[in-house]
Amino acid sequence: MRRFFQIYGLYLAWLVSVVATLGSLYFSEVMGFVPCKLCWWQRIFMYPQALLLGMASYRDDRRVIPYLWPLSAVGGSISAFHYVQEQLPGLRLPVCGADVSCFTPWIDWFGFITIPFMALTAFTLILICLALARTAPDSAAGQGTDPA
Repeated sequence: MRRFFQIYGLYLAWLVSVVATLGSLYFSEVMGFVPCKLCWWQRIFMYPQALLLGMASYRDDRRVIPYLWPLSAVGGSISAFHYVQEQLPGLRLPVCGADVSCFTPWIDWFGFITIPFMALTAFTLILICLALARTAPDSAAGQGTDPA
């Protein structure tokens, strides 16, 4: 199983980022959910990963992994902060404007799955996939030496 993730971790990270990006666009553009400031920051850290991971997957270039770590780590931290703000009213800080509340759980599946929770899950999965893809054996992982 570990070898599978070593070989395909980069592609799985790209798949997670694409699903997260399309999911956030679906919630805002189709369902009409208005993103708050924290949601926008999470998008800022997720959307570039869909493009960067797509290009890296196409070229099988794992050299991009160190540059993606900060995007996922910071985005995941914002998601965790947002989730705590949403779930624990006593810890709420005035981080959002008056126009759109960061504390409105647009969805609440099973009593704990909200949009920030899904974002945190996506960032965490990307970090795990990248960590496993980084340890890929040389025979299975391209080194991005394409002369083009």
